[in-house]
Amino acid sequence: MVKVSVLIITYNQHKFIRAAIESALAQQTTFPIEILVGDDFSKDGTREIIQEYEQKYPGLVIGVLHPHNMGKNGGINCLETLKLAKGEYWALMDGDDYWIDPLKLQKQADLLDAHSDYSTVFSNTRVIFEDGSPSYLLNGPDMKPYYTLDDLIGEDEIWFMATSSCMYRNNINEYPAWFRESSSGDIPRLILKAKLGKIGYIPDVMSVYRKNRGGASYADNYYDESFLRNRIQMYSDINRELDYRYDHLLRRNIARYYRMMLDSKQYKDTYFRRAKVAIQYLYLGKPEWDKAKKVIRDYIVPQPLAKLYSTIRLLPYR
Repeated sequence: MVKVSVLIITYNQHKFIRAAIESALAQQTTFPIEILVGDDFSKDGTREIIQEYEQKYPGLVIGVLHPHNMGKNGGINCLETLKLAKGEYWALMDGDDYWIDPLKLQKQADLLDAHSDYSTVFSNTRVIFEDGSPSYLLNGPDMKPYYTLDDLIGEDEIWFMATSSCMYRNNINEYPAWFRESSSGDIPRLILKAKLGKIGYIPDVMSVYRKNRGGASYADNYYDESFLRNRIQMYSDINRELDYRYDHLLRRNIARYYRMMLDSKQYKDTYFRRAKVAIQYLYLGKPEWDKAKKVIRDYIVPQPLAKLYSTIRLLPYR
């Protein structure tokens, strides 16, 4: 019986998918695993590589080849692939990441076996860059042995668990409808998992998170209205999911995205829409007066009126 289902989620990653699959095949475990490779209708040869591994490792490597792109930045691909997972636990990896510890699955499954109150476990991760920038470890030495929901909610976006570093209990039968609408999978997934139990930490560096221009992280555009509105909706949904227990923190978090929207390309020359967003930011964020005054001056007061005010103020000096 399968103990751990490995999910590799990919789209147009023919340069990297071999390394991802090979790192899963290199895992040394005392239990059986399966490797599900969910492909989001790649057109660059990724599918052919997956089929090659299916033929070479029948029953172990299983291609989940969708007939069209599922959207939502790979999120639906992940959910549909997860429906096929038979394991008690499942470990997730993007197609451009890979594991560097052959005992990753064993160590993480052992920890979940030993702690029935844990819903998830993650490890330290090395972050590398396509352009050759220096790599670094995602987590420092000050990490805790486990984390709870309180550690994941803040005024800023909190993220210290790489996708490729996590293993989860397979204990959510159906993800809520709002989850499928989010362009971020990791953040809402970890929130839902933290509701079900603690999130354990192993300090060993067991995975690599590759930042490349074809990866999901480069699709995050903090100057694009659609991305920012998706984040606003996601945190609004999380607020509701948590019965507004963290409302004071999440309102300020949501306000951050309204503030970013003021400088988005879609709002560059739209006074009335931008003023409305500015009011939303002030209402939710309740910033200090210096910050509020700048937003009022730059985004709410009409420019002709601001110029007139400046002229009047300068009259005594002319």
